[in-house]
Amino acid sequence: MAKEFKLEWGFGANFYPSTAINQLEMWQEESFDAETIDRELGFAEKIGMTYMRVYLHDLLWEQDSEGFLKRMEKYLEIADSHKIKTMFVFFDDCWSPVFALGKQPDPKPFTHNSGWIQSPGNKAADDLSQRPRLEAYVKGVLTHFANDERIFLWDLYNEPGNGASGDHVTVSALREELSFPLLKDVFKWAREVNPSQPITAAPWCYNREGFFAMNKFMYENSDVITFHCYMDGENTEKRIKMIIDEYGDKKPLLCSEYMARTAKSTFEACLPIYKKYNIVAINWGLVSGKSQTIYPWSWTEEKGKPEFWFHDVFNQDGTLLYPEEGKVFEAVLKK
Repeated sequence: MAKEFKLEWGFGANFYPSTAINQLEMWQEESFDAETIDRELGFAEKIGMTYMRVYLHDLLWEQDSEGFLKRMEKYLEIADSHKIKTMFVFFDDCWSPVFALGKQPDPKPFTHNSGWIQSPGNKAADDLSQRPRLEAYVKGVLTHFANDERIFLWDLYNEPGNGASGDHVTVSALREELSFPLLKDVFKWAREVNPSQPITAAPWCYNREGFFAMNKFMYENSDVITFHCYMDGENTEKRIKMIIDEYGDKKPLLCSEYMARTAKSTFEACLPIYKKYNIVAINWGLVSGKSQTIYPWSWTEEKGKPEFWFHDVFNQDGTLLYPEEGKVFEAVLKK
């Protein structure tokens, strides 16, 4: 049963330090970069961000559960020092299904998210013999942090049904309902732990039949209704009204991914709309770095520099990619 929760309005970003190409590089002991995390969350604090969405990975639990939890504690200590609350993400169907612990690959030039990886990956998700270790991971993390007020929400599964393309442009080779069994299981495991924080998973694909049942399940079983929306202001508002019309306004709403400048999903166009509807807004990317999400989906070196940088808010020196966006942040905080 879904619980009732309230969320204070605010905005934030999907966060990984600029020195990490993926979840493993962010969290493994040899590459965990507390100094950069502290500096870059400081950038976020200065423009008024109060929420971060941060990805985990099942292999980190298998590798060293105790060390992993200690590094999560350290991250939360840093985030809390900047008055930032966190939503952790357990599973993810996006990007590469091939990955391993250890040193991670270098970025491919001009390539969006060239090193991002799935969790647990397609093979593990479809292999029922691996369910016990995935359950141990989810329940272990949830149990440890079940009453931690620095965590405001648990995101159980990012974009279930997506695939190796990882974007919102390519629609071939999507997993669709192949991800439904694991989605159901992770909600079941979370309810069995029963953390004090709310749980959620966000619909992201609305126009393909293979997602309809999963979307309904996520809306009905989430304590906070989350969604992804990489569209312009007008269509963002239509998406919000569609969700409210279909599912009412009894649960808080949160957009856990938006802001892709060349897709016309911009802070100027969309952030005031989220504030208008009291919807927490979390854009993709904070500091431009090894993820290379400043380049659009499906970008190539032959295309050269894009007209606008796609995701991310800051350069690595703490200056805004687009200084004029600072006025948008100031305006929504004043209202």
